[in-house]
Amino acid sequence: MSSQRKPASRIEPFRHRVETDPKFFEKAWRKLDDAIGEIYNHNASGLSFEELYRTAYNMVLHKHGPKLYDKLTENMKEHLQEMRTSIEAAQGGSFLEELQRNWDDHNKALQMIRDILMYMDRTFILTNKKTPVFDLGLELWRDIIVRSDKIHGRLLDTLLDLIHRERMGEVINRSLMRSTTKMLMDLGSSVYQDDFERPFLEVSASFYSGESQRFIECCTCGEYLKKAQQRLDEEVERVSQYMDAKTDDKITAVVVKEMLANHMQRLILMENSGLVNMLVEDRLEDLTRMYNLFQRVHDGHSTIKSVMTSHVKETGRNMVTDPERLKDPVDFVQKLLNEKDKYDSIVTTSFSNDKSFQNALNSSFENFINLNNRCPEFISLYVDDKLRKGMKEANEEDVETVLDKVMMLFRYLEEKDLFEKYYKQHLAKRLLSGKTASDDSERSMLVKLKTECGYQFTSKLEGMFTDLKTSHDTTQGFYAASSDLGDAPTISVQILTTGSWPTQPCSPCNLPPEILGVSEMFRGYYLGTHNGRRLTWQTNMGTADIKAIFVNGSKHELNVSTHQMCVLMLFNSADCLTYRDIEQTTAIPSVELKRCLQSLALVKGKNVLRKEPMSRDISDDDNFYVNDKFTSKLFKVKIGTVATQKESEPEKLETRQRVEEDRKPQIEAAIVRIMKSRRVLDHNSIVTEVTKQLQPRFMPNPVVIKKRIESLIEREFLERDKIDRKLYRYLA
Repeated sequence: MSSQRKPASRIEPFRHRVETDPKFFEKAWRKLDDAIGEIYNHNASGLSFEELYRTAYNMVLHKHGPKLYDKLTENMKEHLQEMRTSIEAAQGGSFLEELQRNWDDHNKALQMIRDILMYMDRTFILTNKKTPVFDLGLELWRDIIVRSDKIHGRLLDTLLDLIHRERMGEVINRSLMRSTTKMLMDLGSSVYQDDFERPFLEVSASFYSGESQRFIECCTCGEYLKKAQQRLDEEVERVSQYMDAKTDDKITAVVVKEMLANHMQRLILMENSGLVNMLVEDRLEDLTRMYNLFQRVHDGHSTIKSVMTSHVKETGRNMVTDPERLKDPVDFVQKLLNEKDKYDSIVTTSFSNDKSFQNALNSSFENFINLNNRCPEFISLYVDDKLRKGMKEANEEDVETVLDKVMMLFRYLEEKDLFEKYYKQHLAKRLLSGKTASDDSERSMLVKLKTECGYQFTSKLEGMFTDLKTSHDTTQGFYAASSDLGDAPTISVQILTTGSWPTQPCSPCNLPPEILGVSEMFRGYYLGTHNGRRLTWQTNMGTADIKAIFVNGSKHELNVSTHQMCVLMLFNSADCLTYRDIEQTTAIPSVELKRCLQSLALVKGKNVLRKEPMSRDISDDDNFYVNDKFTSKLFKVKIGTVATQKESEPEKLETRQRVEEDRKPQIEAAIVRIMKSRRVLDHNSIVTEVTKQLQPRFMPNPVVIKKRIESLIEREFLERDKIDRKLYRYLA
């Protein structure tokens, strides 16, 4: 079955011969020509636009479109040539005004002509792909006026001269500039760019190249950057006032290149005023300006970062290697914290808290702090100083702030286990002497260390607090169980678990008979209640309160160390004793005894003993007497032991050896853990993995790792591969 398609319907034009006047075009064009002349002469008010539109409509309808278009072109050319003559004749400042006046006239005329010839625009021009009437008028203005031999160069020179004068501080007619550059933009982006923007950028580059050279010869870095910022702001504002918005980025790039990029190294490294000087003198405003300006320059921030880190490393290196600064550990660490606070403030305030700058700063501090292997000890001494009762005037919040800052330095340490060793010693002294400022602060520090390094790091430190609590209960139990003590001195015993406390081998000294009796009774009580335990008296760690009555009648309670007590009790039965007598009677080690006697006889205001001859050093034949003239405003007199805060070189060496010994099992444990999971691994990979695992506590030495591997091979935890000797196998 087939279906026939109906033919598509279409409308045919009305066909009949229309007779027209042979002179129709000439008459019609004359009417339009006169009208266009009146429009350009500002006499358009008397025209009938409806009649003119109908005339143009009929001309196009009667196929006179091509002739009408050509005639229009010739007409506009004639009017524009008249305008060109007028513009060329304008002198000085009236040139732009005359240009603008004629442009406004031409623009208004074009709008009216376009309305009259709207039908031609929509039909003939569209069909024949001709330039629309309005656009045709713009192109003719461009070619006949803007790009004429006598106007083109003059227009550009006038615009550039006005901009130059404005840069030099003169006030110009911005409104006229705005209307002139808008005219160029209306003529098309290529006209604006080719006839104005490109030459403007070239002249600007030359101007700022010369100006930057003059500025850099006579200005400091801070002054130069202010001028550069001012010029940038001026150019941005200038563009917003009378240029295309797209020119903003281009002129900014020119100023940045000529004033900043071309002089970046010289500015940043400028002697006495560059980046280093700004850092030293805390010139935050200049640093902020430098950061913001060089953000626009390729590698600008990288260069600032590099110079800053070099300066911080050099300053830090000088600080940690200066023997004078190292004399006072607490002051040394305080200076480190002050430096850290200073640079943190700079990064936050001036460098917009830029993470890359913060990371660079952390890297710099880590670099120089680890140049001095005494930093772990000094940081621990600083914490010790802040947590002692000497910091009573500070409230809890102040102490907490200090501890947070110390933890920042602690994070930089590579040898955190060495810090732990010293911290344990200092904590022990604080706890045993009762000098801790606050239990809350002490425990807060432990929490911070545990958070940073894990439970293992603080388990023994926490054990110390447990021991003190247990010791208190044991002492109470002893006195409750002992009713026959009579007039024996009251003792408070701290029982320390071996391993938790940093006890050192201590030569026992000869205690006074009064103390010896009650201490032996306590030993009997403790061992009777705890089977399998052993007590060793650590006389170098104790303290005592003794009452003293001097010949002059003054009475005082002296707080002294156990060794000082042993010395003072001898003077109950003797008026004069030589150093040799005291040493033989008490059996206190020589170094410790000399410290005791120095603190008892040579410290002003606490010299309960008198020494002859009077000198700082103590020799075997020196004589000691009770100082009958001793007086003090205080009833309770605390006599500390003269001792260096820092470790002596032999002590330092001994601590270092103990730390190295403690590291060996940790390194071996890490090797076994790694090999147990990997089964087979080459030497370099083991070193890398072990370093990665142990880095949070300390930086293991590859040589030591190799020795521990050899030790594990000897003990048959590992074996070398029989073919490839660099491979190790784990033995189950």
